[in-house]
Amino acid sequence: MSISQSLSEETYTLISKDFQLPEVKERFSEEAALQVLTRAISQLMDRNLEHLLQICYRVDLSEYKLKQILHESEPDQVAPDLAKALWERQKLKVEIRRRYSGD
Repeated sequence: MSISQSLSEETYTLISKDFQLPEVKERFSEEAALQVLTRAISQLMDRNLEHLLQICYRVDLSEYKLKQILHESEPDQVAPDLAKALWERQKLKVEIRRRYSGD
C-alpha cells in the first residue's frame, strides 16, 4: 500500500467518525471517499444543517472557509466543496499526527 493510499484511508477513517460513513468495500480511492462524503453532507444539509455545522466546527474547519463555501459556491457545488474542504482539513490532521508520532 502506498503512503498516499494509507493517508487517504486514515483520513476516511477519521472523517467517518463524524459522519457515520459506510466502510468503502471496493477498491478504496480518495475520489470514492469524497463521493460518499458529499452524499452524507448533502443529506445533512437537507435534514439537519445544525448538526452539519457542529461537525464543521468540531473538525476545526475555519469559519472563513465555511462561510466562503456556503455563500460563494454554486448551490449544486456546496456539498462537494464542503466535502473537499473537510477532507483536506482531516488529511492535514493525519499528516501532522504522522509527522510528530515518529512513524
